[in-house]
Amino acid sequence: MYQETYDDEEFVGNIDVVADSYANVDEIEDVDVDDEELLMQAQAGVQSIPEQVRTFLGYLHRNLQNGNVNDLTYNYENQFPKLSEKFYAKASWPEPQYVAALVNDDGLFLILYRELYYRHIYSRLHPSLEVRFRSFENYCDLFNHILNSDGPTDLELPNQWLWDIVDEFIYQFQSFCTHRSRLNKLAEEEVALLKENSQVWSTYSVLNVLYSLIQKSNIAEQLRTQQQGGDVAEVAGEFGVRPLYKMLGYFSIIGLVRVHCMLGDYTLALQTLEGVELGNSRALYTRVMACHVSVYYYVGFAYLMMGRYADATQAFVHILTFVTRTKQYQQRQQVDAANKKVEQMYALLAVAVSLSPVRVDENIHAQLREKYGDQQHKIQRGGEEALDVISELYLFACPKFITPNPPNYELPEVVVEPQAYQLRTFLREARLQLVVPTLRSFLKLYTTMGIDRLSSFLEMEPAELKNQLMVYKQRCRQVKWDGGSDLLSGELVPSTDLDFALEMDMIFIAESRVGRRYADWFIRNANKVQDLVVSLENMQKSVVANAGKPQTPDTVVA
Repeated sequence: MYQETYDDEEFVGNIDVVADSYANVDEIEDVDVDDEELLMQAQAGVQSIPEQVRTFLGYLHRNLQNGNVNDLTYNYENQFPKLSEKFYAKASWPEPQYVAALVNDDGLFLILYRELYYRHIYSRLHPSLEVRFRSFENYCDLFNHILNSDGPTDLELPNQWLWDIVDEFIYQFQSFCTHRSRLNKLAEEEVALLKENSQVWSTYSVLNVLYSLIQKSNIAEQLRTQQQGGDVAEVAGEFGVRPLYKMLGYFSIIGLVRVHCMLGDYTLALQTLEGVELGNSRALYTRVMACHVSVYYYVGFAYLMMGRYADATQAFVHILTFVTRTKQYQQRQQVDAANKKVEQMYALLAVAVSLSPVRVDENIHAQLREKYGDQQHKIQRGGEEALDVISELYLFACPKFITPNPPNYELPEVVVEPQAYQLRTFLREARLQLVVPTLRSFLKLYTTMGIDRLSSFLEMEPAELKNQLMVYKQRCRQVKWDGGSDLLSGELVPSTDLDFALEMDMIFIAESRVGRRYADWFIRNANKVQDLVVSLENMQKSVVANAGKPQTPDTVVA
């Protein structure tokens, strides 16, 4: 098993191998000054790698060659983050050309190492345009090795690493599109490079990779056959039966959902998940927590943008409940990575519940009230203040949208802001929906009510109020997903627990009340009492332990 520390380990690496690509001093008598300096720099670069890092790279290389997935998982999920924090918190990992000496210039390992190397730069430093280009080239090398080999490659990687490869590939694509669109902040040399290399990180290239991985693995056919109860192995093919291809194809489906949401095509995003069973606790996306959270985040956001607030609320509540109940059993790195998405989903849930009020899980409701109680109250009051609050929450929680095409380099002042466009689109729909919480707050107070009385409360004309009530009636009926693999399907049902009928100038209100779930209430409060008892017992033990000890001025209570 891989060791927890490396201090007592000794790794013997062939440091001089890296010099072969520059010069061999023993065989070449006339060496230029530049070559000598280059050789010295190379040797110094290898020797500057800390011993613990050399040992880690040696173990990682050995486990990769032997296909030890369990040890690779430990290397990747535990040791790589620890070494990054210890040695490279504010610097990049060693240059790949120096690492080549430690792994006998293993091409496949160096491709995977460069993937980690560039990913670390993106997460801790500010990547230059050259780094963005080189990272794209390295991803091309990796996917070419996987997709264009004569037969299935023998490479085996942990599921977490495979997900991170797909997820980081899409993230760097989004980051490049954002960087490319800020023409006023780019130097002339950078603009010239972008013009000459228009195919680097192009939308077509990224989509081509994801669709190629899906096609190579036959994952769509596998999922369809599995739902029908057939033999998955018959349709998987020689590539699809390998875990590497199967999981990369599956994660590419999830990645496509993210890409389509970033491009603003929410219908296609939900269509992409046709073979993925949401709510299935044994689905493949549950094997990686970050993937699990990502699926529901983008599904919920797509529903929100399509005006299906009840479905968005259901998606957010489902995954937030799962994270709350299982985070103590997950690895800390996975929980930390999911925390940002969790906070974003709480913000989106606050918007969805405010625009279309429904009952949610009491634990989630308590968290929501604690985090965004004030904002929800402002939204329910309506007016321009409500739109400002919705805009703030939306911009915090929405994905980073991109434009599929490069900007017009000849007119740098004409910049299309996809973020602002999507916000305007959402606010156009939300403005009409704001009538629902306002009217609902008044209608809940009565079983029958006259138009004149309600119009006086709302300070509007009776004719205008009737129009608002019709809008309310229409807005409270939404298409709701009724299960199955088609996330776009559903039945038109009331989306609120409050309904009414209008006869002449009289409003008849009917509210469907859901009984309190007493079991959850007692369990939750019993846990609170238990925590209080434990806290009091600890305080009592502390008092007894300190009894008789001389008190210092710091411990004396005034």
